[in-house]
Amino acid sequence: MTSERRERRVAYEVAKTMHRAFYDLYFPVLVSGSKRALPMTEEATVELARLAAEMEAARLAWQASGRPEPIVAASPEHAGPSITLRVGYDFRYQCDQPTPMLFVLNIHSERAPDLIQPDHIVTEPPVRVTTYRDLFGNWCSRLLAPAGEIRLTSTATLRDSGLPDEAHPEARQHAVEELPDDTLQFLLPSRYCETELLSDIAWNRFGGTPEGWPRVQAICDFVHEHVTFGYEHARVTKTAWDVYNERTGVCRDFTHLGIALCRAMNIPARYCTGYITDIGTAAPYTDGDFAGWFEAYLGGRWHTFDPRNNVPRIGRVLVARGRDAADVPLSHSFGAANLVGFKVFADEIDAEGNIIPLGTK
Repeated sequence: MTSERRERRVAYEVAKTMHRAFYDLYFPVLVSGSKRALPMTEEATVELARLAAEMEAARLAWQASGRPEPIVAASPEHAGPSITLRVGYDFRYQCDQPTPMLFVLNIHSERAPDLIQPDHIVTEPPVRVTTYRDLFGNWCSRLLAPAGEIRLTSTATLRDSGLPDEAHPEARQHAVEELPDDTLQFLLPSRYCETELLSDIAWNRFGGTPEGWPRVQAICDFVHEHVTFGYEHARVTKTAWDVYNERTGVCRDFTHLGIALCRAMNIPARYCTGYITDIGTAAPYTDGDFAGWFEAYLGGRWHTFDPRNNVPRIGRVLVARGRDAADVPLSHSFGAANLVGFKVFADEIDAEGNIIPLGTK
């Protein structure tokens, strides 16, 4: 590592630490029913946005120092009229005995500057909820669920650009030796993405496609057409290899197959989960649920791809990232915890907090 790259790495770590320390003031360890968080004032939002921008600039400078080409940054003209979203969930679990549980449900810290009302977890009955960051920088929560029923709810409001996912057809594919160190783990096989089983298939099908964005889009086009969506096809053990052969699945299955095929073509790809609105889509509208998509590393940055929908969407709110769904389970219980109630919502609201009906804008 060169002296310049080492210095930029240190600058990035300092900026990241400062951002996390400030963020922790507003998302500390929580006790349900007693939110020990400072209020999100306008001044705090501005300061959080400044620290996030400094952290991102330091990260880009550090990564650029190790590559022969500059980072492709989002252009200023992409800034559009913002909208306000209300997102959240209402889950109920039934436990036969006290059961430790983990959750990955909080909006990702990169969207912290957009938050108007933070998404604190509230439990009924009240239990102690503690938080930590995992190895991928996701916010995780843990609690001990009592015997009987426990309910978890959360509602957040946040600003959004109101623009569809960005497209960058010019984004090029990097040679493996050019890739930043922190992207390499997203080239390797993982729990649900058996790259080694799909490698020959990927090269035979996509080896003749143009490298970079067109190749990833070709993979998404294939997955979108190859796999039939249906909740009846979901199962927790289903892998990318299973999806390829069975040709059925839910959004996470589309995503796992897309990720595995990208990795087989030496394109780093990572799993994402979060909220997606139906803004800008035609009826019939989907039932509320958390969604899965992936990001591919091209042209010096991560880009969003969604083989399930395969069109740019408005109102995508990231919750967590990982190698695949095993890294970002919405919930994980260390014992029997039966899900008996499930509701997820992601809506646009007006200045008075009223939901703007779909199809009226």
